[in-house]
Amino acid sequence: MAATTSFPYPSAIFLSVLIISGFKFPETVNSMGINYGQIANNLPSPDDVVPLVKSIGISKIKLYDADPKVLKAFANTGVEFIVGLPNEYLSKVQAPAQAQSWVKSNVQAHLPATNITSIFVGNEVLTLNDTSLSNNLLPAMQSVHSALVGLGLDKQVAVTTAHSLSILETSFPPSAGAFRRDLTSCITPILNFHAKTGSPFLINAYPYFAYKSNPKQVPLDYVLFQPNSGSVDPATNLHYDNMLIAQIDAVYSALGSLGFKKLPVHISETGWPSKGDEDEAGATPENAKKYNGNLIKLIYQKKGTPLRPGSDLNIYVFALFNENMKPGPSSERNFGLFKPDGSPAYSIGLAAGNISFGNSSSSSGQGQVNPISNGRSPSDFSGTPYLSISSAPATERWDVIGGIPMTWLVVSLLMKHVL
Repeated sequence: MAATTSFPYPSAIFLSVLIISGFKFPETVNSMGINYGQIANNLPSPDDVVPLVKSIGISKIKLYDADPKVLKAFANTGVEFIVGLPNEYLSKVQAPAQAQSWVKSNVQAHLPATNITSIFVGNEVLTLNDTSLSNNLLPAMQSVHSALVGLGLDKQVAVTTAHSLSILETSFPPSAGAFRRDLTSCITPILNFHAKTGSPFLINAYPYFAYKSNPKQVPLDYVLFQPNSGSVDPATNLHYDNMLIAQIDAVYSALGSLGFKKLPVHISETGWPSKGDEDEAGATPENAKKYNGNLIKLIYQKKGTPLRPGSDLNIYVFALFNENMKPGPSSERNFGLFKPDGSPAYSIGLAAGNISFGNSSSSSGQGQVNPISNGRSPSDFSGTPYLSISSAPATERWDVIGGIPMTWLVVSLLMKHVL
């Protein structure tokens, strides 16, 4: 049951908190998206989240379900939404009637007031080592797309899925980017679906986990977008001074190796935690501020990547709020830009104006009545829309070639160009 939380901040006091904490009032972040996770029992109501999102200029939101409270709250705001169809529904929506029922209730019912532009079917399915889910992924995507076609919505709502970066077997140098050989037979038909329907390829990329796995070997400045000597891809002679952009180009290379050079790549999740356990290296407010602050600057520059200089960096930061009910290490609960009371977790220069959270109640998507689940919420299933930042174990978040961790190769190449 969702808890009810009151936020007694008068507008003036809340504004003072933002000013003291260092929040500024720059231009809006029109090209930045945000992940709105709700695995918590102390979050403000969606109605109270609307002015917060508008005040910091976010124009794109990604949900892990299709919470009607959120979608209704953001009606007529112009904010673009990606809604999720959780993993536990993949087998159900393969039936055309079930897919149509889900789309009608969770998408069509909110159009056109709420600007839903995409549905991501399943989250990091191919790296969960669950063949039943993997086998159901593409049929579910096709069925949902067919439902959209039948309802005349396929031109305005795309269908995609989100992948962990661990679907790559190699990611460094970027030109050597390649998908895992054991996943190629699953990925290729999905890529054909993207090419046919014009939907983007979504990837969740977290340089934080590469650093956490081996802090003595991975240069911190390289993952935080700080000044560093960087490295040069020997095959392309392109220079890289941060890991995220190198990862994006590795994805482009992997797509190109299978004949899909023109598919657009969106980063559906990336971020840095402001707090972690003692053994979670780098999880500090200072590093989170550097990572997300520099990331926003990078998005503003609109330079694309070295391999795709004309491409638009469609990046969704994880996450809007800290989420106190997420399992796992402390970092999992501290990826938010904001605390549940609406105050910043740390300052990155986003504008957050005169906001007051009144009598707010938490929302975790539990008010959603899903026609497939006969009214049961996602919490009634063994799975959840999302539980961890990435489903892959930490040791799989960075690549290995011939048994050699890619972080070693990064350092080796960095040193080569420093000396």
